[in-house]
Order: sequence, then C-alpha cells, then structure tokens
Amino acid sequence: MKKELVKILQSQGFGSRKECTWMVKKSGVKINDKECRDPKERFETEDLSFEVASQKWSYREHLYLVMNKPAGYECSHTPDHHESVFSLLPVQFINRKIQVAGRLDVETEGLLLFSDNGNFIHHVTSPKKGIRKTYLAELKHPFSEEQKDKLVQGVELHQEFEKVRATEVEATGDKEVRLTIDRGCYHQVRRMFGAVSNRVTGLTRERIGELAVDDELKTGQWRYLEEADLQKLNWAD
Repeated sequence: MKKELVKILQSQGFGSRKECTWMVKKSGVKINDKECRDPKERFETEDLSFEVASQKWSYREHLYLVMNKPAGYECSHTPDHHESVFSLLPVQFINRKIQVAGRLDVETEGLLLFSDNGNFIHHVTSPKKGIRKTYLAELKHPFSEEQKDKLVQGVELHQEFEKVRATEVEATGDKEVRLTIDRGCYHQVRRMFGAVSNRVTGLTRERIGELAVDDELKTGQWRYLEEADLQKLNWAD
C-alpha cells in the first residue's frame, strides 16, 4: 500500500503531521537511499527502508520487540521509584504507545515482550491462550520434593479464586528451580514459592512459549521480533 511520506513518518512515531512535514522539508529524509523533500510523495510501505537524521529504519505496521530486562527497572510508563524499561527504547516507540506484553516486577530479569498491537498483547497474556512462561528461581532455602509436589498440585494464593499450579518444576540445584506456568497473576512465582514455605531471592524469566532470550541479547538490550520469533508465540501478524 502506498502512503504519503508524512503519514509514513507519523505512523512510525516521528511526530505530528506538522512536525514530520517540517522534518522532510528542512532536513530531508532518505527513502531507499534516495533523498526526498516532498512530504506528500507516496511510497509503497512493504519492505520500505528510510533514513532520518542519518539513522536507518524499516517500516513496520506493528512493533514487536523482545528485551532482556535488567533488575531495577519498572514495567510502567510512569514508574514510582525506579527507572522505566521504556527509557531503554527509542522515543519513536514510545510515541507509538508501545506497551509491555506481560509485566515483570522491578527485581525480576529476563525475557520481556513489547508491542503496539493490543491483540498481540492479549494473545500473550490471556490465561485462555495458555502460553507458558518459564522462570529460573534462586531460593533462600533448599528445595524439597514435598515443595515440588505442592507446586504441581496447586497452591492457594490470597485473592485468587482457584489454586495456582505449575505445569513443570525442575530442581537445577539445591536452591535453584526452573518453574513453568501457563497463566499469570500479581507476583505469581514469588507468591507460589512463599506458599510452600520458601522465598525467592533471584528470578529470571527465560522463556515465553517457545521463545527464549537470545544468548547474544545482553541485559538491557532489545531487538525486533521477526516472523520466526512470532511463530514461536503462535502468532501470525
């Protein structure tokens, strides 16, 4: 589909129509390596690449991102006591009203998804979809078979209407456990271990669906989710 350049820039988070018009007329924007100063010139958006202020971008109808979240960041646009994970993303993404698809608490690290597509966020977070999330938990006390059995059978959590169960539990050390759940509620993993008389001292989300954090994605870094990644989440854009 062909769109005016000014509308393309607007849709990609570069500002209002007035701001994008000024940007093109005064600074110029490169489209497929060719400079353009006409805001109304139309371009095919499929496979479109463009350059603004010497930075290259690709047109994306929707944003799908994965981040290796560091500890000490809140998953909120308006954080209370710490920096926001959104501060680690380009401002253009914030302008597109990107949101977290499944929050992590401030001290939890690991795989964090973002999108500006509400349907995708619902797909990832809805209990009815049953998309599994896997965490690696470091514990204060040694983990026992009795605790494992209770987590698999289900534990009662305050203000939850039914027992919360782990779909998989694997002890990877005396005080380290890999746990998989297929739903999510407030501080669920920490509360589940608390319900079996243990305590989480460190927590990392390793996987959502079949998508795992890349070894090359360092703490605090992000990348786009491509088609193969989305397939691991059972999502077709």
